[in-house]
Amino acid sequence: MFQQKKNYVLLALLFVPFIGFSQFSIYGKVKSKTTEKAIQYATVNIQGLTDTITHSANTEPDGTYHFSELSPGKYLVKVSKPNFKNFADTINIANNQIFIIELNDTIEHNNTNLSDFAFKTKGIMLGDTIVLLDNVVVSSTRSDRRSAMAYSNLNKEQIKEQNLGQDLPYLLNQQPSIVTTSDAGTGVGYTGIRIRGSDATRVNVTINGIPVNDAESQGAYWVDLPDIASSIDNIQIQRGAGTSTNGAGAFGGSLNIQTTKLNFKPYGEYNGSFGSFNTWKNTVNAGTGLIDNKFAVDARLSKISSNGFIDRGSSDLQSYYLSGAYYGKSSIIKFITFAGLEETYQAWNGIPEARLKGDIQGIEDYISRNYLDQEAADHLRNSNSRTYNEFTYANQVDHYKQDYYQLHYTQELNSHFNTHLALHYTKGKGYYEEYKKYQAFSSYGLNDVISGTDTITQTNLVRRRWLNNDFYGGTFSMNYNSKKKFTALVGGAWNQYVGQHYGEIIWAQFASNAGPHYRYYNDTATKTDFNVFAKLNYLFFQKLNLFIDVQERNIYYKFLGYNRFLENVRQTASLNFINPKVGINYDITETANVYASFSIAHKEPGRDDYTQSTPAGRPKPEELQDLEVGYRQFTTSMRSHWGINFYNMQYKNQLIVTGQINDVGSYIHMNVPTSYRRGVEAEIGFRPINKLTWDLNATFSENKIKNYQEFTDNYDIGGQDTILYKTSDIAFSPSIIAGSTIAYEVFKNFRISFISKYVGEQFLDNTSNEDRKLDAFFVNDVRINYHFKTKSIPEIGITLAVNNIFNYQYESNGYTFGYIAGGQRVTENFYYPQAGVNFMAGINLKF
Repeated sequence: MFQQKKNYVLLALLFVPFIGFSQFSIYGKVKSKTTEKAIQYATVNIQGLTDTITHSANTEPDGTYHFSELSPGKYLVKVSKPNFKNFADTINIANNQIFIIELNDTIEHNNTNLSDFAFKTKGIMLGDTIVLLDNVVVSSTRSDRRSAMAYSNLNKEQIKEQNLGQDLPYLLNQQPSIVTTSDAGTGVGYTGIRIRGSDATRVNVTINGIPVNDAESQGAYWVDLPDIASSIDNIQIQRGAGTSTNGAGAFGGSLNIQTTKLNFKPYGEYNGSFGSFNTWKNTVNAGTGLIDNKFAVDARLSKISSNGFIDRGSSDLQSYYLSGAYYGKSSIIKFITFAGLEETYQAWNGIPEARLKGDIQGIEDYISRNYLDQEAADHLRNSNSRTYNEFTYANQVDHYKQDYYQLHYTQELNSHFNTHLALHYTKGKGYYEEYKKYQAFSSYGLNDVISGTDTITQTNLVRRRWLNNDFYGGTFSMNYNSKKKFTALVGGAWNQYVGQHYGEIIWAQFASNAGPHYRYYNDTATKTDFNVFAKLNYLFFQKLNLFIDVQERNIYYKFLGYNRFLENVRQTASLNFINPKVGINYDITETANVYASFSIAHKEPGRDDYTQSTPAGRPKPEELQDLEVGYRQFTTSMRSHWGINFYNMQYKNQLIVTGQINDVGSYIHMNVPTSYRRGVEAEIGFRPINKLTWDLNATFSENKIKNYQEFTDNYDIGGQDTILYKTSDIAFSPSIIAGSTIAYEVFKNFRISFISKYVGEQFLDNTSNEDRKLDAFFVNDVRINYHFKTKSIPEIGITLAVNNIFNYQYESNGYTFGYIAGGQRVTENFYYPQAGVNFMAGINLKF
């Protein structure tokens, strides 16, 4: 093991960058002069007037391009794109330069189409300045057209126009195959996201290439990152196994986030919004721009608060973002820190089905079989059916703070090579507090209380369950671009997590032998995650590209768990995965391509699966085989685009809750031998008239488990009953997901959007039982965006969003459990209702 780690260290050292001696470079951007939006995938050529060598590049999704290793002298710059007028101009290179190419609208926008636009240039000479792109920071986790993967990109403008304070999952809701959930019913506080039916533990999240998923539970908690959207430059959503990633395995998708990139000019910005349920958002952004052509600082402060739709489902969220960067002639050094502090009233137990439906007899039956006391019973009877919250204790809150620190170093060695190194540290600490009735002293390691001749065995108490964790490590990568035939990327990461779990009693009706802040459990776990990967894009000829990606991932986990004698002792687990991917892409034309890829991915069990089992009864890791085949098309007039992607995701040993009790009496995830997700994702966007655009997407899928066994506790016999299902649906996997956005530009910079989302029925468990499901829902929103400027304020944006305009009553999430008693099965369903018609209004001022 030591020799293996030594070899890994030596391999990493090979990629420590050496200082390269480049000549001059050009960094630039192609954008619309009218809308100031980036023009992506334009072709930029530059050729010296005294030589025959032509350097060529395509603009990135943010419109940027980059040339390096240029000798001093005069050059001819050409820009072209199908159905755009070509541009040509000469420039003199005597130093590093920023060269911005603006797309000039030569005819009134509402009377023309894109083919009537012409290119004009505006060269800005800034002396020695940036020569590298911030994009290098996330290149190891990104797909591009040649990767033959299913993905979507969102830029800063798309995020900004809908960012009124809801958590990031809700800003991604209109993307293909995505379903979002909210405990409080408004998208503020505890929210979740599923991609192709896969929950948060199967969606890999990185920020600037650094893992975000919790190392133990493997989920990403967006409540810990309030208003992160205000510091995001772009997001890539990968569906399926995705590319090589750092952190938890991607089994349903990946979210690769890049935070604020270089702003060349100083700026200040205020963003405020107010809406239903007393929801407020206040955000201040500021940046220095590029100082002395070398330095830049960006900062943000945010505060979001909401009462929530659910009773007492309040959120009080605060966050900041700060980055400082040095841009050298051939290097970037960037320090980034951001943090979130959240206090959220617990609404995670949901609403019992009888209360939701207003079933009076059902409510009484629920009270009886769950032995509710008079106070809890009256609260259930008298609450609103759609906003009931079981918790009434004043401080039943989740309180957590998480601080992130990242240090990135990018070095250009020459025109073909660049390297990237990053160090990171995340500190998390917090608790959830809860009032608990009738707790046995023995459950907390306390003595019974003797009062005279009476023995008291139970007490009411308030407890806090703490998590105090540290997550740190580093990532590295090296990029090679031949500029002709192939690109290559090698890299990896070493990360370690140390999590301390402990519980405290902070008040008790009867204290017994407990002192102040008595700890009734204490457990520290350590998890080490190391991976190396290599990617290759090879162009066989002008139109055919091969993509290969291989990752080796090693996991070592040390924790407190049960041995074969059911004693709680320190244990370890070690896993090693090989995750290969291969894809092929063929460019039929400049505007159409077809692709196919095949990936194998693995994922380890979660914390509870380890700690609540013995080594003999521990579940196995999961394996996914993912086949993707797709086609993308843009029309030559740029008035429409469409694409279609077929996927077949075959699982081996997928981990699900079956109801089976394991060898230590816990209901943890168990392996099912065979299951699959198969479907087709379609996207289309078109502009029937100049002012109207319509974007649609739909996913049609089949999500099945073969030979599924359901285990149900039978209290009549003191064991479990088993039911075998030859084929059943995977829980929370709707067969239809569809989204639509119709946008109409009433007049310049004033746009109205009608936004629709349909999600088919979902089952709460894996039995396909009609009595345990979420009904399909169809929700419609309206959003108005208006941008203008004044002499004193260069940019003013006003947004009004009216959500769920038809006041549709629906539930986006839930859970179920059941048992057999008195010869009958009892099923308990719980649901999370979402808000009816509600609004948010916001203003953005940028200076």
